[in-house]
Amino acid sequence: MFNVTGILKRLVIGRAMRSEELHETLLPKRLALPIFASDPLSSVAYATQEILLVLTLGGLAYLHFTPWIAAAVVALMTVVVLSYRQVVHAYPSGGGSYEVVSTNLGPTAGLVVAASLLVDYVMTVAVSVASGVDNIISAVPRLADHRVLMAIGFVAVLTAMNLRGVRESGRAFAAPTYLFISGVLVMVVTGLIRYALGDAPVAESAGYGVTSAPSDANLTGLALLMLVLRAFSSGCTALTGVEAISNGVPAFRKPKSRNAAETLTAMGALAILMFVGVTALALITKVHITDDACRLTGLTGDCASYTQRTVIAQIAAAVFGGEHSVGFYVIQTATALVLILAANTAFNGFPLLASILAQHRYLPHQLHNRGDRLAFSNGILALAVVAALLLWGFKANVTSLIHLYILGVFTAFTLSQLGMVRHWNSELRTERDPASRRRHHTARVINALGSVVTGLVLVIVLATKFTEGAWLAVLAAIVLWVMMRGIRRHYDATSAELAVADPKGELTLPSRVLGIVLVSTLHKPTLRALAYARAFRPDRLEALTVSVDRDEAAALLRRWEEYGIDIPLKIIDSPYREVTRPVVEYVRSIRRESPRDIVAVFIPEYVVGHWWENLLHNQSALWLKNRLLFTPGVMVTSVPWQLTSSAHADRPTARAPGSFRRGEPQRPAPRAGTRHR
Repeated sequence: MFNVTGILKRLVIGRAMRSEELHETLLPKRLALPIFASDPLSSVAYATQEILLVLTLGGLAYLHFTPWIAAAVVALMTVVVLSYRQVVHAYPSGGGSYEVVSTNLGPTAGLVVAASLLVDYVMTVAVSVASGVDNIISAVPRLADHRVLMAIGFVAVLTAMNLRGVRESGRAFAAPTYLFISGVLVMVVTGLIRYALGDAPVAESAGYGVTSAPSDANLTGLALLMLVLRAFSSGCTALTGVEAISNGVPAFRKPKSRNAAETLTAMGALAILMFVGVTALALITKVHITDDACRLTGLTGDCASYTQRTVIAQIAAAVFGGEHSVGFYVIQTATALVLILAANTAFNGFPLLASILAQHRYLPHQLHNRGDRLAFSNGILALAVVAALLLWGFKANVTSLIHLYILGVFTAFTLSQLGMVRHWNSELRTERDPASRRRHHTARVINALGSVVTGLVLVIVLATKFTEGAWLAVLAAIVLWVMMRGIRRHYDATSAELAVADPKGELTLPSRVLGIVLVSTLHKPTLRALAYARAFRPDRLEALTVSVDRDEAAALLRRWEEYGIDIPLKIIDSPYREVTRPVVEYVRSIRRESPRDIVAVFIPEYVVGHWWENLLHNQSALWLKNRLLFTPGVMVTSVPWQLTSSAHADRPTARAPGSFRRGEPQRPAPRAGTRHR
């Protein structure tokens, strides 16, 4: 009989990999770039748009601030990339910001970073997928009514790909990422050449005017400053995901730190180049976009039903000759794919960070376990479920989700750079080599500048986005921080409680062992349980049944005597037809009379081959076991009886879906005649 679940699992995830194959999943730089850098690279598709959306709240007159805001974002990204290059060299074990802050600023601050990053990774998936769906709708507007279903479907596809392993997901995602990079660069070069030759492309929205929002009309002084700061904080979405490479250093091939640093540099250079190009073309083509289409003037038809194309879609149409041109569809396809795949940055960063936190006992141990393909499957599934719920709750709307974004990542940026400053201070206290000291001084200046700049941005983000929805991200991070502290306290208390102080004292034998076999009727499973209990040779053995119906109890007793079973049968009367409570109370009464005795309870159970058969059997046994397990000095033993249907179930050697695995596989021993690579 075919195991349908197992076959489907193998089709989706692939064959299971041995622990010794972990080294085969390490990444070259060409695959690491699309895996860990797809988020900051893809943010080019919406970072410029977010700046324009905020500035047009005051009307078209404020768009002249765009180049200055873009320049500030570029300067900030340069500082952050340089800062994280220091991190990947100083902390190559993969903890990234969490490890830096925990080591240098203490575990409490480290947990703040961890909670912020976990929330930000969830938001990365939600925002990236929603933005990708937006670009698909820009090309095919009739799909607008299926926005949420499409978004959740893409999350499911990403989940399946990542469950196949980091390397395989990298291969699948590399082509769309490189297609997007090359497509955007070609679009930027083409648009700038046309502009230089006097044939400037014009966006479809260039002829529309924009009325200012009622609260943002005629801005001056502090109100104008707040508008510019809001636009800057929205443009800072271009920096999300920069830290993912520092978390994923262990996934690189050797030399890990150098390869990670080079990948980080390439990512920063490409992201800056594309962001500057798209922003320049947005101004050249005169893209006009608003948060509400009804604020566009000159629009014909019903503004409420008008779907505005994204900024990058309007630029592509203007540069390549219209919305039906090949270039337009190439850009839209590549943009939609890379935005959806940008969530892959989180699908790699979240499970890695969750695994480290689980190893440090701040999250459940299951998040440290690797799955069939040596990926952290439980972390991947947890991220997918939370992100899908978020997309469903916010109807996959980018504008609604974006306010919850980037807060966490700038918290991590700021604290990690402060941690690195303390790290270099510590190094300088012991370093005597002049050349090394000069490098440490330079690195400290870079990290100090990074902490000041990112701290300022964090304040701006909090001030401008808190009331617009960022408070939800703050609340989620606080709840997560408290939860992780609670999990750590639980694990610490459990370890202390289970610690062995006196091995000899713990091995003291009980005074007696009293065996009880639970009986509901006299059949083969009951006889097997009786034989099994007798094989244990307890000091006293008895069978126990609960009398719900006196006639049935009397019939059981007659059969017991007819079979000549020499184990005494005790019958407990239950006038209220309960089974669990009389058994538990009887067992507890024995414990009260003889506290130094051990009571061994043997329960016959059916082993079935189909999940639905469990609904028909073993319910009483399940309830009894759950209650008895809370009784000190009571050992509960299940005695299985395999029904015919169980013969068709998976063999014990087969891996069941979701079967338990340990965390980090051991490094394989080198074979004879080989060297470590």
